[in-house]
Amino acid sequence: MAEVKNGRFAGKIDGDFVVFLIGMRINQLWAVHKWLPVSRAMPKMLAELKRQPELGLLEASYFLSPPIAMTVQYWRSFEHLHAYAHAKDKEHLPAWAEFNRLVAATGVVGVFHETYLVSAGKYESVYVNTPRMGLALAGEMVPSVGRMQSAKERIVASGEK
Repeated sequence: MAEVKNGRFAGKIDGDFVVFLIGMRINQLWAVHKWLPVSRAMPKMLAELKRQPELGLLEASYFLSPPIAMTVQYWRSFEHLHAYAHAKDKEHLPAWAEFNRLVAATGVVGVFHETYLVSAGKYESVYVNTPRMGLALAGEMVPSVGRMQSAKERIVASGEK
């Protein structure tokens, strides 16, 4: 279990970055043989991305709220994310083709993603008495004191070099 950092902290990352939400929704629980292969694809992709940091993934966290499983991912750039999604020699493209070939038309499981391009100086975060997580894990976890105390001040500080 991750070490809890007592106190008030903020996440800080240099430059622009991407927040990518991707997940699946199980629509027919009893059709395990259809949705289980879909659920097994994401851990393979994330393992590949963690082994190859040059592909641009900064951090990913799983969230489960049945019937939805989702990851929140932080990427260095949209170009990195797009290149990975379309790379023929990586885990994603074959998994996506397999999903479309075997499962997409059945309605048993749905998939979704949302992509957010975040410019430097256009974000803020706060973590109070938590382990390093989210943006603070993708970048740095810095004390949220002084001029980093309020959300408004953190937004300004996030754009400073």
